[in-house]
Amino acid sequence: MEDWLTAALRAPAVLVTVAIVEGSVPREPGAKMLVTRDGFAGTVGGGHLEHRAIDMARTMLEEGGAARLERFALGPSLGQCCGGIAHLVFEIVDRAQMMMLDARRNEDTWRLINVGWPASPPTRSTDAGAATNSLPPAERVDGKPVHPTSLIDGAGRHLAGDAAPDFDRTRGTHVFTDADGRRWLADAVFAPRAHLMLFGAGHVGAAIVRALAELPCRVTWVDERDDMFPLDVPANVTVEATDTPEALVAQAAPGTSFLVMTHSHALDLRLSIAILSRADRAWPGNDWFGLIGSSTKRRQFEHRLRERGIANERIDAMVCPIGLPGIAGKAPAVIAAAVAAQLLSVWEAAASSLLEVSPESN
Repeated sequence: MEDWLTAALRAPAVLVTVAIVEGSVPREPGAKMLVTRDGFAGTVGGGHLEHRAIDMARTMLEEGGAARLERFALGPSLGQCCGGIAHLVFEIVDRAQMMMLDARRNEDTWRLINVGWPASPPTRSTDAGAATNSLPPAERVDGKPVHPTSLIDGAGRHLAGDAAPDFDRTRGTHVFTDADGRRWLADAVFAPRAHLMLFGAGHVGAAIVRALAELPCRVTWVDERDDMFPLDVPANVTVEATDTPEALVAQAAPGTSFLVMTHSHALDLRLSIAILSRADRAWPGNDWFGLIGSSTKRRQFEHRLRERGIANERIDAMVCPIGLPGIAGKAPAVIAAAVAAQLLSVWEAAASSLLEVSPESN
């Protein structure tokens, strides 16, 4: 599936964003779907909710209209049994701002969109798909947006668009009301927190890149052989062709995940030493390090790493063999699936531990 931001650059479109959720709903605030006349990218949860949203977005493409907030009860009227309520924002895409977002994929950005004027309640979709209490149509496809919209960086600095009110940057995507009674969508378009540094552009490395293409992560793909990289790589991948991969290890931020699977055991060992010797990083528990290979390779590397003075607790933290236990297949795609699932588990555990840290514990 093409990601919504890439699709937004190619044709006139409406962006649908999950803004508020109440109770049990299929997607979280900030989830997006980009709808064009002929297709869509991304998802706000599937089912009848998504079908209704696509129909409404295409109507907006034909008729124009200001950004608006729609409320959907996920019950019998939509043929869904979730029981919750999803509020979706519909807006005609500002392609110039989408280009800026595309260039800032690895940087945090906020989108601020006005979705209602004073005394205008959220619109509600009826069973027939029509909207009540809707804002007047005042915007056309490819025309200049008339609803206030702006881009703000992670530090709160204005990047583009109209002036915007202050808002709470400690929250994720949310809707708030300003001093004049206008409603705004504060949409957090953040860089993925998970970062994998993948060494090796062979069959397994390429399969892992493909497996991670649509997952919430950034991948730095490293190999000394420039001709090993494909011409096209996923949007979340940065290619580094270098003869000094250890320098990239030294420069990596704390919390980086490392995966080593080069064409050379000697290079694998050099990279293992560099990763396990990151003396300025707290260890273990900060970085994650996986090394492709069998249990026999692990034993050989353990011996050589100890000879080079690597502490036992750091060697013990090295993951080798890689992949979820119980998956024994050796085809590149099978290894990639097992490793992708393992990485997701690592990254979600790390994210959960950050959420559990309270101010009192700092």
